[in-house]
Amino acid sequence: MAVETVMLAPVFLLFLMFLAGAGRVVEAQGEVNGAARDAARAASVQRDLDAAGRAAEEATTAALQGSCAQPAVSLGKSRFEAGGQVSAEVTCELDLGFLGFGATRRMTGTAVVPLEQLRRVE
Repeated sequence: MAVETVMLAPVFLLFLMFLAGAGRVVEAQGEVNGAARDAARAASVQRDLDAAGRAAEEATTAALQGSCAQPAVSLGKSRFEAGGQVSAEVTCELDLGFLGFGATRRMTGTAVVPLEQLRRVE
């Protein structure tokens, strides 16, 4: 009985580490998707694309503070015009070093928010 326990203990610990890592990846994906949603909303209420970019950066930084390293937001696919849309893509690096090896994973989230039809944009 003791031999089986000694042989199965490392397998069981690896399985637990895998579950912890998978759970952290799923949680981080939700955080990045939420940050993309917040960035798109913050950008959609601005009057011009420069102000929208600044608002999206601020929203992303606030939403991902302490969660991911090097958060970045892109509004490259946006049509910033009346009746257009704001498309925010947020990326960051997730550190999985707590698993015992220096692994990182790039997380990406996107969100699209429509702009009003009768809105003035500059």
